[in-house]
Amino acid sequence: MSDTEPAAPRAHVALALVLDAALVVVFAAIGRASHERGVFGDGGLGLATTAWPFLAALAVGWLVCLGWRRPLSIVRTAVPVWVVTVAGGMLLRAVSDQGTALPFVIVATVTLLVLLVGWRLIAAVVRRMRARSGAAG
Repeated sequence: MSDTEPAAPRAHVALALVLDAALVVVFAAIGRASHERGVFGDGGLGLATTAWPFLAALAVGWLVCLGWRRPLSIVRTAVPVWVVTVAGGMLLRAVSDQGTALPFVIVATVTLLVLLVGWRLIAAVVRRMRARSGAAG
């Protein structure tokens, strides 16, 4: 971020971080539900057990790319956050004796790409459409 580049509004930062975390939890919940274990599993901690490695890696991703500076940026924030979330999440799953089978890695990589990068692509399209309609009006 240059000295002349305005800081991202706090609302954008908070919304982006919360949305990223919520989408990671949705990813974990869909995965659990699709494997017939139930979303919450025995003892009610299944979702937390599945989601925590990816949530921890998501936090690291935000720190690594300084996501609060440009939370809606696809190149500066979304892509690095996605890469760190997948790689870090898989590493944490491996060290915590959770599965990292190749098919799961592929599905997680594609799904998290769609979720973490996809919502920012949609937001960019909406912002462009608003800017065009505002300039034309």
